[in-house]
Amino acid sequence: MGNVLLIMLKNIALLSLVFAKTMSMELTPDTWDNAVAGKSVFLKFFAPWCGHCKAMKPAWDSLMEEFGDSDTVLVADVDCIGDGKPLCDKMGVEGFPTIKFGDPSNLDAYKGGRDLVTLQAFASELTPSCKVDTLEYCDKTEKETVAKLFEEDEESLSNKIMTHDKGIESIESSFKIEVGKLQEKYQSLTKKKTTDLDDFTKKSDIGLIRAVSIHRKDKKEEQTTEL
Repeated sequence: MGNVLLIMLKNIALLSLVFAKTMSMELTPDTWDNAVAGKSVFLKFFAPWCGHCKAMKPAWDSLMEEFGDSDTVLVADVDCIGDGKPLCDKMGVEGFPTIKFGDPSNLDAYKGGRDLVTLQAFASELTPSCKVDTLEYCDKTEKETVAKLFEEDEESLSNKIMTHDKGIESIESSFKIEVGKLQEKYQSLTKKKTTDLDDFTKKSDIGLIRAVSIHRKDKKEEQTTEL
């Protein structure tokens, strides 16, 4: 009995560690900076109710566990309905699951397969982003850019960041405006279609035409039967 109890306690402890490790891979605005620092990331933005998210969860959970101790690559979840929603809004996530990768400050959309083997192969090829303090993982172009940026004062850097953020906001705003126009056009066309169909149907007397046609067919069948 004592051995059985000991095994049960060990299993509970193991499950607790796995659960804690998995939970630590779910990013929020509070954990983002520390989690992504110096790493290339592979992130799944999801909604708990999403069917496709549930379907790929086993493969993604295995991938997160496999890279859990990596010093260069972070594989993590972002719950767009829960605490991670501000991150999803910032990244422009509109569908689930959305998978992004690369430099945490400039993520790219992942378009590859969602099976474990494909995800593993892709994640294994990710390289860390350039470290501006040590120039580790920086290519020649990045090193030159970093050197020039260090020559600028804080105000200049802040203006560059502000200009970038405003550019992103402008693109998002233009997109929403154009989508709004399309939605209004769609609603207008749908209303016109309904009106046109109603008018056309009424003017065509199609109901009476079909009724007369059916009546004639019935008559012919009756005459044929009598013969």
